[in-house]
Amino acid sequence: MKFSEMPYQRPDLDKIKAQFAAVTQRFAAAPDYAAAKAAFLEEQTLNKHVDTLANLASIRNTIDTRDEFYDGEMNFWNAATPRIQECQNAWSAALLASPYRKQLGEEYGELMFLNAEIAQKAFSPEILDEMAQENDLSTQYGKLIASAQIPFEGGVYTLSQLSPFKNDPDDARRLAAWKAEGAWYKEHQAEFDSIYDKMVHLRDTMGKKLGYGGYTTLGYYRMGRNCYTKTDVEKFRAAVVKYLVPVADSIYREQAKRLGKQYPMNAADNALMFRSGNPKPCGDADAIVAQGKKFYEELSPETAEFFHKMLDDELMDLLSTPGKAGGGYCTSLDDYEVPFIFANFNGTQHDVEVVTHEAGHAFAAYMNRKRIPYSTVWPSMEGCEVHSMSMEFLAWPWAEGFFGEDARKFRYSHLAGALTFIPYGTMVDHFQHIVYEKPDMTPAERHETWKELAAIYQPWMRLDGEIPFYGAGEYWQRQMHIYQSPFYYIDYCLAQTVSLQIWALMQKDRANAWDHYMAYTRQGGSRVFTELLQNANLTSPFEESCLRGVCETAKDWLDHYDLAGIE
Repeated sequence: MKFSEMPYQRPDLDKIKAQFAAVTQRFAAAPDYAAAKAAFLEEQTLNKHVDTLANLASIRNTIDTRDEFYDGEMNFWNAATPRIQECQNAWSAALLASPYRKQLGEEYGELMFLNAEIAQKAFSPEILDEMAQENDLSTQYGKLIASAQIPFEGGVYTLSQLSPFKNDPDDARRLAAWKAEGAWYKEHQAEFDSIYDKMVHLRDTMGKKLGYGGYTTLGYYRMGRNCYTKTDVEKFRAAVVKYLVPVADSIYREQAKRLGKQYPMNAADNALMFRSGNPKPCGDADAIVAQGKKFYEELSPETAEFFHKMLDDELMDLLSTPGKAGGGYCTSLDDYEVPFIFANFNGTQHDVEVVTHEAGHAFAAYMNRKRIPYSTVWPSMEGCEVHSMSMEFLAWPWAEGFFGEDARKFRYSHLAGALTFIPYGTMVDHFQHIVYEKPDMTPAERHETWKELAAIYQPWMRLDGEIPFYGAGEYWQRQMHIYQSPFYYIDYCLAQTVSLQIWALMQKDRANAWDHYMAYTRQGGSRVFTELLQNANLTSPFEESCLRGVCETAKDWLDHYDLAGIE
C-alpha cells in the first residue's frame, strides 16, 4: 500500500485503554501457556496498531507543520501517549510476573523481560502531567525550528534551504550565510532558552519523583540502555579526547592550510573542506534516488528488494519544502511492515547521505519486519545507528555515480567528517550530563559550559563572537536531540566508531565487510548492543583498543590519500 493511501483516524483513547486493560487481564489470568501466548500476540497487534496511527500522524505533521488537522492530531498524541504508556507499564508488570515467563523467553527471547524491567523503572503515573508538558515543549521546539524564514540575498530560506550557501566556496558569501542563520537563532534565543529551561526542570522533577535524585538515571532508563552505564560512557569520552581529538585536530589544521586560513578557524571556514568547494552530488534529487536504486540493486539481492519496495510504495519524502519540519529520520509503520524515510534535500553532500544513512535504518527494519516481539525489529538507539553509518561507507564504491568528478573529494571529506563528528557528538553528551547534574544553571551558565567543553573537544573552533550564535558558543541550541531526546547522542558516536571498523574492513576485503554488516543486521534488536557486536565479530567501542585502532587506520589512510589536483 502506498503511503498516501494509508488510512488515519484518531483512535478513541478510552477504547484503547480498555483494550489494553482487557488483554493484560487475560494474559495475567491465562490458565495455560497457549492462552498466555494468544494474549501476548494480541497485545503485540494492539501495540503495533497504536504505534502505526501515532507515527502516521507524526510523519504527516512533520511533512507540513502548517497542516491544521495533523497539528491537532499531534496535540492529541502529546496528551494521549503518556496515558497509553501507563497501560503499557501495566502490561510490563504482568509480563514480568507471568508464570509462563520461561516458556515465553524460550520462544521469543529474554530481552523483552530485561527491557520491561527497565521500562518499569522509567515510568510512574506520578509523572504523567510532566510527560505531557514535555511533549508539548518538544512540539514547540520543532515548530520554532520549522518556522525559520531567513532573509538572504533577496530571498527567504528555511534552515535546511540555507545550507548550500553555508558551504559556498566564496568566503564572503559563506560567512554572510552563517551570519544570517546565526542572527535568526539570536533573534529567537529567548524562546530557545525558555523552552529548554522548562524542559530541564520538568525532567529533573520527573527524576526526583521516581526517587533518582535527578534526571540522569531516569534518562538512561528512558533511553532503554541495557548493557552499558554512565561510567562506560565516561571511559569512552576519555578515549575520544585521548585518541580522536588529536586526529580531528590534524584534519582541521590541514584544512586551514588548503584554504589559506589561520588556525583555529571560525565555524564558516571549518565548514569548507576544499577551496574549490565541498563535494556536491552530480545530479538532482531524482538522479540521486536513481543512483541509490542502482547502488542497492548491485549491493545485494536483499537491498534490491528493499529499495524497490520503498520506491513502489512511496515510502520516502525527501524534498525540502515550506512548512516542513527540519532534519531527517527513519521510522516504521508496523501495521504495514514497512519503514518510512523523511528528509530535507538541499543540494549538498547530505542528500546522498540520506539515501545511504536513513535507508540503512530502513533496510535493517525491513530485514527484521516480521520479528516477534515487534519491539525487537529495531535494536537500541546506538545499535540502530550502526546500520545507517556503516551503509554510508558501504556506498563508497558507487561514489562516482553520486558525485562524478567530486568522488575523490567525497571519500576524503566523508571519512574526515566521521572522525571530526565523534568529538562533537561526545561533547553533546558531556554537556547534557553537566546540565542535568546542575539543573538550576541559568541559560548564560549553560552557554558558558558549552564554550568550556568546546575548548576540550573542538579546539579547532574559534569562538570570538564574529558570527552571532555560533561565534558566541551557543550553537548547541540547534541540536534538536538536546531538546527532544535527552541523552540520545552518544549513541551516534558509539555507532560511528563501529562503522569505522566496517570501513577499515572494506579497505582489505569488501565482501568480508558486507558479511560482517549482514551478520550484525540480521539480528535486528534480538540482543543487547554489545552482544550484537560480539555475534558479528566486531569490537565494542567501550574497549579502548577499538577507538585506538580505528584512529590509527584512518589517520594513515588520510595521510596517504591522493588529493593531487584538488584545490
